[in-house]
Amino acid sequence: MTLNNLVGKTIEKIDINYDTIKRLMNAAERNIIDSKIKSLSAENRFDVAYKAIMQIANAALQAKGYRTLTSKPGHHQTMLQSLVKTMEIDNDTVILLDAMRKQRNVADYSGDIIPESSVKDCIAEADKLLHRFKLVITDLFEIAAS
Repeated sequence: MTLNNLVGKTIEKIDINYDTIKRLMNAAERNIIDSKIKSLSAENRFDVAYKAIMQIANAALQAKGYRTLTSKPGHHQTMLQSLVKTMEIDNDTVILLDAMRKQRNVADYSGDIIPESSVKDCIAEADKLLHRFKLVITDLFEIAAS
């Protein structure tokens, strides 16, 4: 399966806008920093770390010339699953990130408590994804600039 197979179903083709991608990455970096503020609740730290993951996944998808159809349900899941194609993330990591998506939804809609261990895991995954983005996607920026 390719990303192009999903056009019209869960994603759409777009022109690559490097300024938008840079803004998303700057926001993700700020959110990762915020997720490490110990005075925030575990739920808020988890939420901003997860938000950073989504911003990185969104930036990676846009760097390949696509974006999710937010009018369709499941756009978070689509962004996470697209990481296999956009950043060569392995399936086990995507499964882990999807479990975090589900945990965030449960916390948001039922008020469940997020354990500190989950917060640490989410922050670690956001850090890894940011590092991977800089390795994989930054090459696109350099190619585009030349």
